[in-house]
Amino acid sequence: MRKKILVLFLLIFALVTINVISRDVDNSLNLPDLGGAYSASSDDIDFSTEVTGMLSEGVIEEVIPEEVFVDVNTNGEFSNNLLRWGILRKGFGKIPDADPGAPGLLKKYGAVYLGDTSKNLVYLTFDEGYENGYTPKILDALRENNVKAVFFVTGPYLAEHQDLVRRMLEEGHIVGNHSIHHPSLPTVDDKALEEEILGLDRAFFEKFGKHMQFLRPPKGEYSERTLAITQKLGYTNLFWSFAYDDWYRDKIRGPQYAYEKVMNNLHNGEVILLHAVSKDNAEALDMIIKGAREKGFEFGDPMQLISSP
Repeated sequence: MRKKILVLFLLIFALVTINVISRDVDNSLNLPDLGGAYSASSDDIDFSTEVTGMLSEGVIEEVIPEEVFVDVNTNGEFSNNLLRWGILRKGFGKIPDADPGAPGLLKKYGAVYLGDTSKNLVYLTFDEGYENGYTPKILDALRENNVKAVFFVTGPYLAEHQDLVRRMLEEGHIVGNHSIHHPSLPTVDDKALEEEILGLDRAFFEKFGKHMQFLRPPKGEYSERTLAITQKLGYTNLFWSFAYDDWYRDKIRGPQYAYEKVMNNLHNGEVILLHAVSKDNAEALDMIIKGAREKGFEFGDPMQLISSP
């Protein structure tokens, strides 16, 4: 009798175990699969098109009608008009102009491009699509000047430079999400979009035990749909109020050029975007930090930029 009860118990246990395993397998099969955060090499990703909506000082190169920022659909779906983040720099002490309609759309979905413009605080952010050998120097300058920054990384960066990512975290910086493969987010479907973001976050969490909170849309391209989806995923889309064409590896103009570019456009609440692949930026960063402080600005904690629900 006891033997029969034992056999019956083992049979029930086996059936329950198989059911649990099957359910887990089914769930994993239902997950989007782009190969994971480690599937792409930096050599496979095109970083040549960056900050495509950037506007130059005093000249609006392309005026985007305000109506493109408004959801024109009547079926409840989000507009997927491809938008390119653009700003019109206006010089020292002056808040730049964003594309008409863009600030309202960003605010609707908790996205940010400025801090508190009543305070003389600025915020440093770096895009880290791939490594060009200058990040250690950048981290040295930040440590020596006691400044915290956000570093936006891709899948290949996380895979190939975990030592630098670990140093960022250990020194109190924030690591943000720049997607796995650096695609223009409006051009991918919902499933692929979620995996581009969540796939990178999963790998980051498995390695470092924390989740990412900021997202920077690759190429500065976004839509109402991508803002809505990524907000639902728990992200604050962090754009910028200053950037310049610093992502070209073969365009070296010297640290003085980078320094003057930043100094001439300092303003309250500024979110500064610099590309870490730039030798000019790395060599100028110590001067930039000291110069900004001499002009009465201080560097704020980027966590202050997290949008409230």
